[in-house]
Amino acid sequence: MIYYAHSGTPGDKSDWQGLRDHLLAVAKLAADMAAPLGLERAAYLAGLMHDLGKYTADFQKRLAGADIRVDHSTAGAAALLGDLATGADRSIAELIAYCIAGHHAGLPDRLNETPSCLERRVEADRTVPDAVWRQELPMDARDMVPKALMANFSRDRQRAAFQFSVMTRMLFSCLVDADFKDTERFYTAVEGRQADRDWPSLRELLPQFLQAFDAHMAAKGAATSELNRLRADILAHVRHGAALKPGLFTLTVPTGGGKTLASLGFALDHAKAHGHTRIIYAIPFTSIVDQTADIFRGILGRDNVLEHHSAIDEEKAGLEAQRESRDKLKLAMEDWAAPVIVTTNVQLFESLFAARTSKARKVHNIAGSVIILDEAQTIPRHLLKPCMRMLDELALNYGCSIVLCTATQPALAAPDMPDGLPLDGRELAPDPHGLAHRLRRARIVHAGPMDNAALIAALERENQALVIVNSRKHALELFREAQERGLPGLIHMTTRQYAAHRRQILADVRARLKTDEPCLLIATSLIEAGVDVDFPRVWRAEAGLDSVVQAAGRCNREGRRPVEHCIVSIFSTPDYTPPTEIAGLVGDMKRMINGHDDLLSLNAIKAYFGEVYWRLGERLDGKEKKKAILPRFSISSQGTDFAFRSVAEDFRMVDSAMVPVIVAGDSVSKKVVSELEIEAISSGSLARRLQTYCVQVPVNARDLLCRNGHVRFVRPDLRGDQFAVLETESLYRDDVGLLWEDAEYLAAESMIIG
Repeated sequence: MIYYAHSGTPGDKSDWQGLRDHLLAVAKLAADMAAPLGLERAAYLAGLMHDLGKYTADFQKRLAGADIRVDHSTAGAAALLGDLATGADRSIAELIAYCIAGHHAGLPDRLNETPSCLERRVEADRTVPDAVWRQELPMDARDMVPKALMANFSRDRQRAAFQFSVMTRMLFSCLVDADFKDTERFYTAVEGRQADRDWPSLRELLPQFLQAFDAHMAAKGAATSELNRLRADILAHVRHGAALKPGLFTLTVPTGGGKTLASLGFALDHAKAHGHTRIIYAIPFTSIVDQTADIFRGILGRDNVLEHHSAIDEEKAGLEAQRESRDKLKLAMEDWAAPVIVTTNVQLFESLFAARTSKARKVHNIAGSVIILDEAQTIPRHLLKPCMRMLDELALNYGCSIVLCTATQPALAAPDMPDGLPLDGRELAPDPHGLAHRLRRARIVHAGPMDNAALIAALERENQALVIVNSRKHALELFREAQERGLPGLIHMTTRQYAAHRRQILADVRARLKTDEPCLLIATSLIEAGVDVDFPRVWRAEAGLDSVVQAAGRCNREGRRPVEHCIVSIFSTPDYTPPTEIAGLVGDMKRMINGHDDLLSLNAIKAYFGEVYWRLGERLDGKEKKKAILPRFSISSQGTDFAFRSVAEDFRMVDSAMVPVIVAGDSVSKKVVSELEIEAISSGSLARRLQTYCVQVPVNARDLLCRNGHVRFVRPDLRGDQFAVLETESLYRDDVGLLWEDAEYLAAESMIIG
């Protein structure tokens, strides 16, 4: 009997893929991917056994068209957990078993209450592969992982368990990526087409990258201003540090010091010195991914930089220019094979903790990278410990160099933080304390309580100013009251507006600031981290010290004004209670006031983060004990107990009860919304194109919008409630965005508008 892996032309098996051919091809490809990690033997075995369940008559009947369901993914795992691996290799066999069992449905938990966990699946598996596989496959389940590879593994059982879980993720990534690619190769050949996944390596491109970077910096440095000279000194010092041994680094540079370009220069030099395979630049918010990706594309070339985040917009990214280019970039979002990637923290960390194959297949390409974490202080605090543990493991065992890049460096170093990162002596910036003083652009004052009337009175005296508050509700009400007073140049920007609209608003704000037109911006914290705006005057509602410092970075950003005239006023909000989490951070900040005259000093920032982390304690891993990530990876005398699937469900960088409403606010979005009715068009493609037109609203608010006929669901049978489209266009206003407060308010608005 001939066994097949994939069918081709119906009724004619001449172009079908043989099972042995597929298994050997996947094994070799997975081994090649895992070789830089030292895991090639284990990955080869995973590839060889992943489709063992296809050596059955039932699966072959299914390929021929029989309407039967066959679980072909458990047989290989069961065989490994049976008699194939014994002794010291049994533990590695367990890791491979997770990978094989999950190569379609995603990494499973070892044991939980569902029949989909690994233990239950193996117990229930009745698949008996034909014995021919033992003759067809060159099986060797010995010495799967070299002892030298585990030399850095901890003797602490809990920490070692996490390290083994990361090893499993690396193997899983190699397996599923190899399986996807060999299957893709087979079907593209059958269909007479070709998938373009070929990228030049970073090593090939580094000479032209470095030449282009040096030319760009030489052009920027042509001016002889003091600020440019300081930026050049910072850059030179940071690049000098590129010769240091790979690992974990900090880069502490205040706003305006050029840390984005300095970190890119370091990454290029460091990759050249140590052979890193790609550069990954991770940013907390999609609102600033755009500007960073544009900078990098301008220096390194449009075709060499992959921008990947949830709000990727094909038109904005210029992907519509050529179908071939669009397809290549789309494919690169799956495996991150591009030499330079600009992405979000969400994409990076949720991939590293993912169970789903679509997210996890890129993980092996994260190994061996230079990773720049911009605004490192924004890592969600309830996930800080698992994120730190992952970063440490990537640097320790998977060839990564990681730079924590920020003006407000979180206190993550050991021994300041228990179980902290080895960061002593790994600062790349020259004299961070001195830089904080030299690059100071504003001064912070405490304004006490300020209600909306007081804020509006203050704004009336300004031509250009920024007010940052803690909630969309406060921003909207303040804006409306200021409108009633007739303040000129008034602009509102919050997440009530969809991302594509906010980009337009920001472009208008920057144009006004440059031409000295009236510009009074009322915004939420989305304006703070890395958004390139330069106001002469800022008011900030009380928040954590890191937010206050980031707000100060929007004041006199370019240093064109005397510092004494550029004031950031911190005020309390008597009529608006801050959210619980922010209220706790406000308390931490206030405790800094007594011990630090200068809240912008690095000593104050370090003490503040120490206070925050001490107060949160165990909540640095999960907002509640049952949601903690690290304890769900354990090892005992009975073997591993890894909860991959449940951890992936709980590991959410953006912990929100919000749901999307699509606003078709321009001709591009209207066209995409019309295509929602065409079932032949991929819903995944449409979802990506509509991301920049989504407003996140509370669940109950969207329910009210639906009940009142303001929102309708499109394709509910295919994508659940993903495509909720705003029908009542008048509820979205250019000045304030989407109005969704409550049923009575919406009804009143509808009556007024009507």
